[in-house]
Amino acid sequence: MKRITSLLSLFCMLLFFQFESQGQTILTLEKAMEIAVANSPAIQSTVLNLQRTTETLNAQKAGLKSKFALSLNPIDYSQSRKFDSRTSQWFTNELINSSGTFRVDQPILATDGKISLVNTFGWQSNTSDAQGVTTSNKAFSNNLNLSLAQPLFTYNRTKVALKTLELNNENAQLSYSIQKLALEKTVSQLFYNVYMAQMSLTIHEEENDNTQKSYEIIKNKVDAGLAAKEQLFQAEVNLETSKSSKASARVALESAKDQFKQYIGMDIFEEISVMTDVLVTPIDVDGKKALEHGLASRMELRQRQISIETSLLDMYAVKAQNEFRGDLALSIGISGDNPNIADVYSMPTKSPHYGITFNVPIYDWGQRAAQIRAQDAVINTQKLSYTNQDIQIKVDIRQSIRNLSNLKDQISIALSNQKNSQLTYDINLERYKNGDLTSMDLNLFQQQLSTNKMAYAQALINYKLELLNLKIISLYDFTTGEAVVPDQYLHPKELKK
Repeated sequence: MKRITSLLSLFCMLLFFQFESQGQTILTLEKAMEIAVANSPAIQSTVLNLQRTTETLNAQKAGLKSKFALSLNPIDYSQSRKFDSRTSQWFTNELINSSGTFRVDQPILATDGKISLVNTFGWQSNTSDAQGVTTSNKAFSNNLNLSLAQPLFTYNRTKVALKTLELNNENAQLSYSIQKLALEKTVSQLFYNVYMAQMSLTIHEEENDNTQKSYEIIKNKVDAGLAAKEQLFQAEVNLETSKSSKASARVALESAKDQFKQYIGMDIFEEISVMTDVLVTPIDVDGKKALEHGLASRMELRQRQISIETSLLDMYAVKAQNEFRGDLALSIGISGDNPNIADVYSMPTKSPHYGITFNVPIYDWGQRAAQIRAQDAVINTQKLSYTNQDIQIKVDIRQSIRNLSNLKDQISIALSNQKNSQLTYDINLERYKNGDLTSMDLNLFQQQLSTNKMAYAQALINYKLELLNLKIISLYDFTTGEAVVPDQYLHPKELKK
């Protein structure tokens, strides 16, 4: 095991120096994840959705605070010919006025009402000419009014709207965290695909070198009359086949690189290579702990709960159709006017207003009842989705634990096969040099060795990927013994990207 570990470490170092000397960008898995988080279209879309829901929620909360507004009418002039029905006379009216209104509106979250304070101050000059008789008036005026608008016998629309936006924002936060975990899984898979393609190319190059050496050995023997000529023909076939396999491995490597660069958002023309240590020590996994932690922490379950809560909130609006409802309006005010601005309120006039209205539905032919039943079906569907998600999490975690147990055995078997195939190849290479083995037989042992090298590396990678999968589906990292804490809130800098 120590010898194999040393060989793999040496292989990684050789790759590093080879690619660095060629001026390629060396990517580790961690570096690739950083690039993907910054450039991935899926992550960017999720971030923008999170930004939208966050700012919408901020706007709704800001709307619960007092709103101040000022409207100004600096000058308004009009002259018109009108008919006075009281005196049955035509008259000419000239009006000049200037006014401004200051308004404060305060929503009431607890009752869904609204209190408004409105003050209008103005000045006007009014002149009327009727049959040669001219009358005029110039005065300042001020009207101060405090009013309350309160809905009755209905649900609190402001609270429901705020709660809905809070749930949407939480759902967007969860989607970002889930997307980031999914991104980690896909990036890891594509990263190891490139690694395996690099390793495959290196093994095929080594295989080609060995085939070239065996070809030269048999050629010398044939030239010396020590071997039959047909063995040289077979050696030539083996050599050409080896060259073809090496070329195919190179094509596969470039294709894997392009797919990887496209997914993480890199320029596909940039030359890259990947560097990682695939060696892993199998660990024992507590299945019970994985299940308990997954069911307690999986964000998908919370998303299903949010869907249920949102559907229950939607039920309020459904039930409010054709509902019995009242609206209460209360208003108290004081107004005054005077040519002298200081005496505007010398003779004030009170202007109270009280009113209440009711909307009384009579008969809607069962429309409201049918819509309530339809919404009940939506709620039950969301509850069923929650139950199915709960079961699926249990199935996925149990399957992952079984996979890890199997992969531990596969690693042991693959390691044993690689050792034996190496020893077998070394022994048969000596037999080939001594003329006791044909080039066709040696080529079979060479292919067996290459296949088992790849199988061992793939077994290690499969185990690492399954450990990552278990971390994602249980939100617990058994390699570090720590819970995976998802990003509940983005840093402001990430939101601005």
